[in-house]
Amino acid sequence: MMTEPQIIQKARLPHSPRPIVSIGAGGIVRDAHYPAYRKAGFTVAGLFDLDQDRAQQMATEFNVPIVYRSLAEVATQAPADAIFDVAVPASAIPTVLSQLPDGRAVLIQKPMGENLAQARTIRALCHEKKLTAAINFQLRYAPFVLAARSLIDQGVIGKVHDLEVRATVYTPWHLWSFLEKVAKPEIFYHSIHYIDLVRAFLGEPDGIYCKSVKHPKAMQMDGTRTNMIFDYGDVLRANVETNHHHEYGLRHQESYIKWEGDQGAIKVTMGLLMNYPQGEPDLFEYCLLQTGKAPEWQAVALDGSWFPDAMIGSMASVMCYLEGSSAVLPTLILSRNGSLPVGEGGVDRPKSLPIAKALKTRAERDFDHAPLWFKDYIMKELLELDHSSPGDKSINDHDNSNDQEQMNKRTGDMEDDKTENPQNEEN
Repeated sequence: MMTEPQIIQKARLPHSPRPIVSIGAGGIVRDAHYPAYRKAGFTVAGLFDLDQDRAQQMATEFNVPIVYRSLAEVATQAPADAIFDVAVPASAIPTVLSQLPDGRAVLIQKPMGENLAQARTIRALCHEKKLTAAINFQLRYAPFVLAARSLIDQGVIGKVHDLEVRATVYTPWHLWSFLEKVAKPEIFYHSIHYIDLVRAFLGEPDGIYCKSVKHPKAMQMDGTRTNMIFDYGDVLRANVETNHHHEYGLRHQESYIKWEGDQGAIKVTMGLLMNYPQGEPDLFEYCLLQTGKAPEWQAVALDGSWFPDAMIGSMASVMCYLEGSSAVLPTLILSRNGSLPVGEGGVDRPKSLPIAKALKTRAERDFDHAPLWFKDYIMKELLELDHSSPGDKSINDHDNSNDQEQMNKRTGDMEDDKTENPQNEEN
């Protein structure tokens, strides 16, 4: 008889929680951050928002004792051991970080900037100010993802060879009007969760093929439907497919993550995204292959959901890292001393180097058909990594004058989120 596997759904909590100071008090903080911290027993010591009326309302609702009037007050009056919980539009992150005191801990709501230049600016600020900074990729801490992780780590479904994420839902984009000014908002503010999830389970891909397109009823937004193929070679498959304009009722809406291994499979229904904003129940099921028995799916009761419970895990991971009870902070940008990390999930130059080199080799093989963004990315990565070689000259000396026109003809709006900016809500 097969032993029942242990299914873990809760993130590790710190022995001594630190106080939290919020910067930004918008919907995600009201709906997820603060309910999660209350549930975990974390203390929010103070908050700041440009909208002082909203800040006062939040303070009253969640018993936050101090409302700061400016970022300057935050920097000078926040408790010395506080973690700054930054939840502002990505374009505002550099302004916030530049005003925080040096050497402090920061959890930054994704994305890590709205383009590669902003991401590099954020990383540079964290380095210069010696911040222990992490990105709030909370999906990896959702109860159903932790449950899947525990089964996979125990070898219950064998070696994973397939990971698929699909969202066919109706999302009210008008609730986040600022996204109309953002390039590829679906990727940077939603599917970036799935990019992080895939990397968390499968490691770094050789590349990502990605296309994000507009919808006829939302032409003011630069892409709200996305397809991604992660290149892990000839056996391991990973796909992300999202369509946020399925306005035809709940019956055929889908929102799931599926892992398949050589001994079983796991499928999770993410109810939060369906019938939004009311949502639907989450569902966790797994199936094991057993000799002489027909495959049978088993359901597991879940304790919590993506919102708010996953937010406990992302904040707890920072607290555990700071107190030393965990040696790893998966979404770390920089280590405690301001150096670049070498662990899973951070902005890791040793990891990004083989990806950049692999992409460069592919570009050289069929360079005339490579779009401009692709070649620019390769050259910037290799130059920044200080690993250029004589072979780079063939790209460096290439005439790029007609590349934009060729890109428009051959690839349309193709976008590729390479791993230089992994830390990249309406969720």
